[in-house]
Amino acid sequence: MSPEPSAELRDRPESWPVHASEDIWTGPAPFSVRRDHISAPGDPDQFGRLVLVHPGASVVLAMNEDKRVLVLHQYRHPAGRRFVELPAGLVDAGEDPLVAAQRELREEALLVARSWSHLVTTYPSPGLSSERIEIYLARDLSPAPDRGNFEPTHEEADMTVSWVPMHSLVEGVLTGRLTDGPLALAVLTVAAGGENTLSRSPR
Repeated sequence: MSPEPSAELRDRPESWPVHASEDIWTGPAPFSVRRDHISAPGDPDQFGRLVLVHPGASVVLAMNEDKRVLVLHQYRHPAGRRFVELPAGLVDAGEDPLVAAQRELREEALLVARSWSHLVTTYPSPGLSSERIEIYLARDLSPAPDRGNFEPTHEEADMTVSWVPMHSLVEGVLTGRLTDGPLALAVLTVAAGGENTLSRSPR
């Protein structure tokens, strides 16, 4: 069997019949959980699937002229680790993911950027969650005057910031020392694309 042409190798929208849905959990968080009862097309057998309904998120790899990247050091309770991460946050209802990325860069890193490029889109856990993450490259950086309406609390109040050479991040991902998923994907995308990625127009 010949391999599929690269232009045809892509994820495709598809929707199986949903016969019933039930809410499992809703609350003050911007997430909810439901159970859908679905079937394969043309097959009468139904089965249940849990769905974590997620608003999506934006992630920013902010790189300065020396190819140093701004990273955050933040404690994440579910994983029991302090991760090296990139600025990131949830996309508000109806919000453009790029606008969300620009907001998060200002709130978490006190930076604004003149140049923005879309790097990659990912669904980190499509077997469970509808979460879609948009990752951007930000360049031509300058200090932001303030954090806007954002006031760090709890884990975010404990968050620290540092500038790390891009090659150190690549090495950290490849050796398993850095394990945050969006950071790894952003770093390896830039490393794989080289200057073509860095000069790509925003999507």
